[in-house]
This record gives sequence, structure tokens and C-alpha cells, in this order.
Amino acid sequence: MAKQAQAGVATDRNGLAPKRGPQGVLHGNPAAESLELDALIHERLRLGILCALAVCDSLSFNELRAQLGATAGNLSVHARKLEEAGHLACRKSFEGRLPRTDFRITARGRRALETYLAHMEALVSAMKER
Repeated sequence: MAKQAQAGVATDRNGLAPKRGPQGVLHGNPAAESLELDALIHERLRLGILCALAVCDSLSFNELRAQLGATAGNLSVHARKLEEAGHLACRKSFEGRLPRTDFRITARGRRALETYLAHMEALVSAMKER
């Protein structure tokens, strides 16, 4: 408790530190909670996938991999997480005998990206005000 007070951590009347949410945001502080970042999107490659698809109607797996400089395995894992969350739509087809995977951002994914970017802008603005 004394160490928390020395470190500048606010405590409640019982001397306990406030509860923190999954991303470390203080509960009970509406301003802080409104700036909570989406952990799914915050990962660098997933953010890159959504941003690339936000400005294109669709991209093939190979186009996306080249644009992001990702390995095939890494891109596959992160794209699947976004697809499971409903942020991406995936269409598999064949060009001749070669498989082709195309991705597009969904309306849900676009809203999630816009919310994430708004939160980042608010954080930058709050830091500039300090």
C-alpha cells in the first residue's frame, strides 16, 4: 500500500488500488474507458490488414502478403482471427488449377476500424493537452 502511494497510484478509502480492466484501463473513469483500444485490432499485422482493405474493395492473399511484408503463415493466422470476429470476409476460388483467396473488409470491420482510429486520435489529442 505504501509503495502504491509512493508510485503515484491513487487508492480508495480502504487503501486499495482501483480495479483495472483487461487492457489496464481504470474502471470507473468514463474518460479513460471511452479510450479503451480494441486489442484484436491493436496488433500491428491485423491493423495493417484492416487498413489495407479499408482502401481497396478486395485484395488477394498474395497481394495482401506482399503489401504488408508478412509471411504466409503469419498472415493466415491473423486474417483468420479477423474473419472469426466478423471483420473480414474471405472468398476462396480457383484460377485455373491454382487456389485463390480474396479478402474484403465487412461493415462490422469498417466500424471497428473507425472506432479504433477515433480512439487513437483521442489518445493523441489527450497527450497533446498534457
